[in-house]
Amino acid sequence: MYIKVFVTPDTKREKVEEKGDTLRISVREPASGNRANDRVREIIALRLKVPLGKVRILTGHRSRAKMISVISPDVSVGAPAKRRG
Repeated sequence: MYIKVFVTPDTKREKVEEKGDTLRISVREPASGNRANDRVREIIALRLKVPLGKVRILTGHRSRAKMISVISPDVSVGAPAKRRG
């Protein structure tokens, strides 16, 4: 699943709004040190009830507009095959 996100870092209050097909997320963390990006991933993981490792930022690492990829936990794409022997 792909999600378009627009992030506002360093705000007084955290909030998530849906605007069409985009999530507008305000976070308290500053953009420096990748802290705002980490918090955005945490918020999306909590909202969708998936592990944090399943949420990836695809584009917009240094931009407020981002494209996020979320891998559903019930889909096991690329799981290693078991060896027999």
